[in-house]
Amino acid sequence: MTVEKTVFNPPSVRKPFGQYNHGLYVPPGAALLVTSGQLGIRPDDTIPPGVTEQAELCFEACRAVLDEAGMSFADVIRISAYVTRREDFAPYMAVRDRYTLDPKPVSTLIVVSGFTRPEFLVEVEVTAARVP
Repeated sequence: MTVEKTVFNPPSVRKPFGQYNHGLYVPPGAALLVTSGQLGIRPDDTIPPGVTEQAELCFEACRAVLDEAGMSFADVIRISAYVTRREDFAPYMAVRDRYTLDPKPVSTLIVVSGFTRPEFLVEVEVTAARVP
């Protein structure tokens, strides 16, 4: 059963910059799933050159972990993402917005100097909550 989440976007705080919320309340008793950061790499170890394709692979990997736990993107309450270039914000957010459902999860996007391999442009991790 999907958790009923309460959205918090106080009028005293600037409206979110994109398709996310400032806060989500998850009621007691919800099971939590936390994923490791997922990189834009295919099972055959190939890495697409663009951030859009890599972000799609990141979200598909998160989907696979969610599926394995009996969850979906409807259960995601938080997304943390890291990109290596500021110009990748918009393409990354376009992919994120295709995968997330209402109410939108809380979201953090950080520019980092790099990952374990220079080919990686983006990494995504999610937290999900569901009533057992």
